[in-house]
Parts: sequence; C-alpha cells; structure tokens
Amino acid sequence: MSEKRMLIIPAELAEKIDGNRGDMSHAEFIEFLIDSHFVEKPEEVAGSSYVTREELHSFEQDIKKLMKNFLDFFVTYGLELGKPSFTQELEELTNKLQSLEKGTDINEEKRKATIKWK
Repeated sequence: MSEKRMLIIPAELAEKIDGNRGDMSHAEFIEFLIDSHFVEKPEEVAGSSYVTREELHSFEQDIKKLMKNFLDFFVTYGLELGKPSFTQELEELTNKLQSLEKGTDINEEKRKATIKWK
C-alpha cells in the first residue's frame, strides 16, 4: 500500500477540483492533470500543433476566394444554360389557385378547421 499524505489547498481551488473532476476521485483527478500537463506529446516535439493568427487569416481568405469562385461558376453556368424564367409558371399556378378559390363558394367560417382533443 502506498504512503498517503495530506495536501492543504485554498477552498476556491478545492471547489474547482470538485466542479470538474466528474466521477474521478480527488487523487485520480490531480494525477490526471499532472500527467496530461507534464508528459511530452510526440506532436509537440515535432512542432507546434497550434495555428498562428496569420495562418488562420490566410485560411479564411482562401476559403472566401473558393466560395466566391463556386458562386461565380454556378451563376455563369446558370446564365449560359439559359434556363427559362419561373415567373410564367408561377403566374399560371397563381391563376389556377385563384380560379379554384373562386369556384368554391364556401363561407370564411366553413374554411376554418377545428381539432377536438379528448
């Protein structure tokens, strides 16, 4: 059995530990934090795994250019294809719906639907 010792810490730190440790015991949580902080990871030895502000900004600009190129492509493709306008179809559909509405002589009160709950 390993030797046990007492560690005195401020109350605020103890509350932070209790709030974040989940199902771990106090000792397991502190050991986990120490191991994860001080153990060298292979990717950290090879280089930084973080992105610099300049790299992020460059990435953002490249993505914006790519999105603009996609938009330009699809707009020009649609214009070259010469699709007919949908306004005529929309007007025909509107006229059909209006004629159906005029063809039914139902009062406004009869058009309302009611649901009965038991």
